[in-house]
Amino acid sequence: MMTTIAPVVHGILPAVSMELPQLRPWIDQMAELCRPDEVVWCDGSQKEYDRLCELLVRQGTFRRLNPEKRPNSYLALSDPTDVARVEDRTFVCSWRKDDAGPTNNWVDPIAMKQTLRDLFDGCMRGRTMYVVPFSMGPIGSPIAHIGVEVTDSAYVAVSMRIMTRMGTPVLDALGDGFFVPCAHSVGMPLRPGQEDVPWPCNPKQKYIVHFPEERAIWSFGSGYGGNALLGKKCFALRIASCMARDQGWLAEHMLIVGVESPEGEKTYIAAAFPSACGKTNFAMMIPPEHFKGWKVTTVGDDIAWIKIGKLGRLYAINPENGFFGVAPGTSYQSNRNAMETITRNTIFTNVALTEDGDVWWEGMTEKPPARLTDWTGQPWTPDCGRKAAHPNARFTAPLSQCPTLDPEWENPAGVPISGFIFGGRRSSMVPLVFQDFNWSHGVFLAASMGSETTAAAAGNVGTVRRDPMAMLPFCGYHMADYFNHWLDIGRQLPNPPRLFRVNWFRKGPDGRYLWPGYGENMRVLKWIIDRIHGRGVGVESPLGWMPRPEDIDLGGLEGFTMQDFAQLMEVDREAWLRETVSVEEVEFNLYGRLPKEFLLNRELLISRLWHSPGSWQLYPELQHYPELQH
Repeated sequence: MMTTIAPVVHGILPAVSMELPQLRPWIDQMAELCRPDEVVWCDGSQKEYDRLCELLVRQGTFRRLNPEKRPNSYLALSDPTDVARVEDRTFVCSWRKDDAGPTNNWVDPIAMKQTLRDLFDGCMRGRTMYVVPFSMGPIGSPIAHIGVEVTDSAYVAVSMRIMTRMGTPVLDALGDGFFVPCAHSVGMPLRPGQEDVPWPCNPKQKYIVHFPEERAIWSFGSGYGGNALLGKKCFALRIASCMARDQGWLAEHMLIVGVESPEGEKTYIAAAFPSACGKTNFAMMIPPEHFKGWKVTTVGDDIAWIKIGKLGRLYAINPENGFFGVAPGTSYQSNRNAMETITRNTIFTNVALTEDGDVWWEGMTEKPPARLTDWTGQPWTPDCGRKAAHPNARFTAPLSQCPTLDPEWENPAGVPISGFIFGGRRSSMVPLVFQDFNWSHGVFLAASMGSETTAAAAGNVGTVRRDPMAMLPFCGYHMADYFNHWLDIGRQLPNPPRLFRVNWFRKGPDGRYLWPGYGENMRVLKWIIDRIHGRGVGVESPLGWMPRPEDIDLGGLEGFTMQDFAQLMEVDREAWLRETVSVEEVEFNLYGRLPKEFLLNRELLISRLWHSPGSWQLYPELQHYPELQH
């Protein structure tokens, strides 16, 4: 049941029944600063969730979807200025500027704290402050950690219930222990009698601020998921990466899957892809019919916390409790399991509304509906020239509804990780798959990763930017120190996991995707698993170990030719030399702290490329594989 504390009087909260010597003083301070009309401690119950959703419906933030088509599901349409992460307004305010590094926006923490106190002063007038205690990971897990978010957004409160373990059980586990304080406000106080808007936010001022040494997060002005659900990127990556550095573990922007062979051999893989590059599709992969008996199970689709466990192995948990997936492009053809996951109990944000009260987005069906209400609330037809759903439209759904959920997903000890996959969106140059020569080479490859930008972050779409390990926007400290930390972790492992690079998005000269992707990625995944277990064959290329056509099971893959495979695996020497130079330009800013292994690996790569043909191919002569030429 939702426990409502009486309105704040002179900033002093009435007593609550539980003893929380670390938490209570902070709540008192935030209530005195923000001056909400009332403070509500969220208990995480279904009754509370339903009550808050009904409140959001009355306020116009939520529209209840057709209960026959989407039971207990809602649609929210955001302000057009509040649709994605605002990386230019995201700050890491470490005590020393050098510790934040050149890839993070830094402001002196004392100055920033004063700026935030001025902004938060009275920012919740006319609103309710929700106290949201949450656990990142199974409550009580040695890999999990607890946070508490105060927010004036009921949308955030209900979303946090889906995305985290939230409520009274977390407070019971916390006691007088450590927690990460997370302060959030939409930045739109209400004057007496002022009418609210369906999506309150501050279009002029937005701050998403992290204080690494203090382990604290402040967010102002945005109600959008990544900026407002502070357990997600803010805690689970930016603050957790600093905790992991100090405590000897890894906090990564990675999905976790289990792959089980027909013989019952289970292998867990963690994979890093930038946002909107197919993480959720990969995490819920359905193997093609040719792979009868193989199973892919889902532990998580976005974030992994990884610690060294028994026998020097790495064990990982998914610290989240839900999916915050990109809707456009998700369909029964691309990701049946995701579509089944979001059939009920789901919050949709910035998708289109059908005439019969369901949702739709680009790519959901081959033929769009004749009439819709688009994400801005305007009438939409297929010929109007606008997108019906925002490119970064999202669904928020419980992990427990995923048909492929791994039986060990809530194991407090985590699952053993045997391999890491790193991939981005590159339409040229980067082969389908290759493996590192050793741990330091693999870390170098992952650190030099680039990807074409997507709509998940505000800014231009389609330009290539460096995104080392898919962590550039999310690492809470100096990236060169982050690379060193990865190398240090590997030195502690007697048999470290293998590292692989993949690229599902390479195109041919005609602009056609050369690889079908989606469930067919199982073919690449099987080769990776065979390599992990010492069974798979690979040949040495300038970049790493690569499979030959006969090393990847291509049986039953219609329309795929040897020419396609040759283009997928080709290494263009000049293009890769230019790539190496562009990586060097980016890493020049990190030079003072850059691992010396990186300098040597770069020289080795240049040397291998220099002594390679202009176009390195596995087999230049196609007659070796006439069966694939049709």
